Amino acid sequence: MPTTLTRIQVTQTPPVARALEIAAKEWPGVPRSELITRLMTAGAESVETARAERRAARRRVLEETRGTMKDAYPPGYLEELRKDWPA
Repeated sequence: MPTTLTRIQVTQTPPVARALEIAAKEWPGVPRSELITRLMTAGAESVETARAERRAARRRVLEETRGTMKDAYPPGYLEELRKDWPA
């Protein structure tokens, strides 16, 4: 089909063939080019979701630990540390 969009080539390596087999079971009767598009879209959504979950987990840990190290550094700690630094 004619298009002005950039096209890419995908070599049907064993992992790609396996992915196409799985996709064909999920979406029977769909052309392989469309299967690849659907797989890429689903994969991108999966990666995006995983990134968001990791970010949320990091934020939860930060919230849970906020303020727990109040006594780790005494008052004036930074000034004391910096007094030996070259100017």
